[in-house]
Amino acid sequence: MFEASDIREWRGHDVVDQDGHRIGQLESVYVDTKTDQPFFATVTVGLPTRRRLVFVPLPGATVGPGYLKVAHGKDVVKKAPSIDTDGELPASEEPGVFAHYEMPYAPGAGGERRLGRR
Repeated sequence: MFEASDIREWRGHDVVDQDGHRIGQLESVYVDTKTDQPFFATVTVGLPTRRRLVFVPLPGATVGPGYLKVAHGKDVVKKAPSIDTDGELPASEEPGVFAHYEMPYAPGAGGERRLGRR
């Protein structure tokens, strides 16, 4: 796995599923605000005139020469919650991202966001 600080080097590289099918290009990394560790990535998908960023979990992801391989299939990822390419994930929509991948969600003890963009 890569560190959140390495995102500039990985941005724009291909993201593939566990079978090697290309999903899209890595755009950004969201860290878990509790641990400051990479937890979700946003991946650019769609036609050139209708691009969007989908969220994909990073636990279980591996890196190869020029690509990031995620643990979820292309069909699951493409149906994941998304934002516009210049958008931001509202805190109220965080639980839906976790729910899509059947991952437990809990905000911070004070109700703060769980994800922070890097």
